[in-house]
Amino acid sequence: MRNLLYIAILIIGLTSCGGGGDDTPPTPVNTAPTVPTLALPANTSLCIDNVVNFTWNASTDAEGGVITYEIQVAKNTLFSPVSHTQTSTTTSKSITLEKGIAYYWRVKATDSKNASSNYSSTFNLYTEGVGITNHLPFSPVLVSPALNKVVKPADYSPITELNVILEWTASDVDASDTLTYDVYFGTDKENLPIVSLLNQSTKTYTTQLAASTKYYWKVTVKDGKGGQTIGQVWSFTTD
Repeated sequence: MRNLLYIAILIIGLTSCGGGGDDTPPTPVNTAPTVPTLALPANTSLCIDNVVNFTWNASTDAEGGVITYEIQVAKNTLFSPVSHTQTSTTTSKSITLEKGIAYYWRVKATDSKNASSNYSSTFNLYTEGVGITNHLPFSPVLVSPALNKVVKPADYSPITELNVILEWTASDVDASDTLTYDVYFGTDKENLPIVSLLNQSTKTYTTQLAASTKYYWKVTVKDGKGGQTIGQVWSFTTD
């Protein structure tokens, strides 16, 4: 009886160690393609022809899959709404745009298993209008605080005060234009008061905040020739 017990234990031990098993190798993990980099039109371009040929540099895929690109074109930096969405298996796409409009574009890559990269950086361009002698500035681009960020006292100096530096960038295809800015800031999204000096030249504005409050702000960009562009409303919340 004791010998039979030893044999049973030995058989169980061999089985638990996988002896004679048919192991299936693990399925390789698929990775997304690399993020495309934009090429042409170069950032802040004036496009004389409103049929624009967009080009970008190819992404790579570690698994060697077929890559499809999606290009988005919009009239604002948030891409809401998107004016044009096109796909391509090559690194270029021609799109007909309206004349006399500032546009923003970006591209992402997707492999044959539907793994997608992040979107590329955003480039902007302006399509030439009929009889245009001055072009509107591009919409301001948010730098900080990040959209919908929760601002904490320790994020800023001095930490004894809850304050924030609002920062943005802006550009214009008319390189000789001197841009100025008006800053609107407050807690009522639909009725933001102007808080800066009119036509300030700096691209920052510092303000103190209250705790546990949601703030909204926007910037109007002026080119000194009567052209101005009102930026989108951004927001953040204090801790």
